[in-house]
Amino acid sequence: MSDLEQHSLETGREAMRAEATAIEMAAARLDASFAAAVDIILSAPTKLVICGIGKSGHIGAKLAATFSSSGTPSVFLHAAEAIHGDLGVYQPGDPTVVLSKSGSTAEVLRLLPFFRKFKSPVIAIVGNTDSPIAEAADVVIDASVEKEADPLNLMPTSSSTVSLAIGDALAAALVKARDFTAEQFATFHPGGQLGRNLLMTVREVMHPVERVACAQADETLREVVIRMTQAPFGAACVVSPAGVLEGIITDGDIRRILSAEGDILAKKVGDCMTAGPISTHLGMSLGEAVRVMEDRPSQISVLPVVDPQDGKCVGLLRLHDVYQPSFS
Repeated sequence: MSDLEQHSLETGREAMRAEATAIEMAAARLDASFAAAVDIILSAPTKLVICGIGKSGHIGAKLAATFSSSGTPSVFLHAAEAIHGDLGVYQPGDPTVVLSKSGSTAEVLRLLPFFRKFKSPVIAIVGNTDSPIAEAADVVIDASVEKEADPLNLMPTSSSTVSLAIGDALAAALVKARDFTAEQFATFHPGGQLGRNLLMTVREVMHPVERVACAQADETLREVVIRMTQAPFGAACVVSPAGVLEGIITDGDIRRILSAEGDILAKKVGDCMTAGPISTHLGMSLGEAVRVMEDRPSQISVLPVVDPQDGKCVGLLRLHDVYQPSFS
């Protein structure tokens, strides 16, 4: 590694450690004001407004999305745009979270009388608790940092990260206070992989047993390899004459077996399969199925699907199918 690369690596590590330390210090400072902020937001009759400008504005926009996705309807109000019509977002009693590193951001200060007009309780997340915004706020949460994470100690790095972390902490506390469930979370995330994992079940993406390579324990490996070639899903389910799952043979198993000596293809399936394999069922969510496949020392990419009532194999789920976009 060159000197430049080494210096870059060390600078990056120092920056990340500085931000981590700043978050730890901010967490230790949390007090009754944090709980008061949670109570204000929790009792709000309508929605939460988050206001900021510059880097604080970017943090605010992210937090508005986080709150909205976790059971607290929220909008972001750009401090400069507010006086040009965006104040129309308010309904009486909407609480406002304002973000400011200095605590004296001119655009935010200009808005404080209007917040009062809308009977909006103000929660200030500020880097200076002895500041005009802090003095005017109903609740103040200390987001100060000893120094920024960049070498110049100028860029909003540690300070913006701490503001973000405090906002996320508020969102987490509200989730707990509301008894917000994973099912409710899913209703706000119907798209993307997160939505698929939460809302879809194994039944909806698995390959039914009729299309899957299946074999019985007394058949030869040659026979099952032919079926796996015809149904290339990466595995064959080994079933009893009644259709009960007994084992599985994967493409990886085949490759390992072929490295052995002798007439490999004449071997019996029962001697080559993994008996009593891990399986899933039709009603399991895709997210839970992914955890079954991945949260283990040796990850697996296919799961037999069984009927828990009688143990019969009803299909096969591949990890690839979980992550395959659905266009229906």
